[in-house]
Amino acid sequence: MIGRIAGRVEYKGEDHVLIDVRGVGYIVYCSDRTMAALPGPGEAAALFTDLLVREDLLQLFGFLSLVEKEWHRLLMSVQGVGAKASLAILGTLGPDGVSRAIALGDINAVKAAKGIGPKTAQRVVLELKDKAPVVMAMGAAVAPSPADDLGEVIEVATPKARSAPSPRAAPSAQAEALSALGNLGYGPGEAAGAVAQAAGDLPDAQTPDLIRAALKLLAPKA
Repeated sequence: MIGRIAGRVEYKGEDHVLIDVRGVGYIVYCSDRTMAALPGPGEAAALFTDLLVREDLLQLFGFLSLVEKEWHRLLMSVQGVGAKASLAILGTLGPDGVSRAIALGDINAVKAAKGIGPKTAQRVVLELKDKAPVVMAMGAAVAPSPADDLGEVIEVATPKARSAPSPRAAPSAQAEALSALGNLGYGPGEAAGAVAQAAGDLPDAQTPDLIRAALKLLAPKA
């Protein structure tokens, strides 16, 4: 499986980018957010990728982080959610937004993505709710540094690479807060919900602030 590519951007389409890797051009489909974050033609870029294989089709989908890639794979496991729908959800919410929406059971947030109806949004939330804490704990892997990787043609993803952040990736405040609450004895589900709500209320908060806010939400109500 092609798990990551690094090269130079040849051109950017509406929903895909062509990346030249040592003379071979790879068409990679991306969400709106990822497309907006990619540099222009002639500049270096690197993406984590997921390869969709069908009898008559091979398509690469690209992501800036392993967390985004993991959410794509999980979203596509839900009945009625294909690659296009998954990218629509990720493009609307971003990986952290998907984590929050699913942890909080926010069907309306998922439904806001283009082409996602209420029944599909409900299935996404219900089927993936137990998996939200696991993905949140992965942390937010930053985009790979393309300048360091132009000499690499393709890196094949291994099971370890798919289940853990890149060694160069710093864990997100949400992941650290989730880990801290787990160490305090809170269950994954309730911890994820509290962290997600706190992150929504305090989008720029660092780990200590998120932990304090989540603990307030978890405190017994008088």
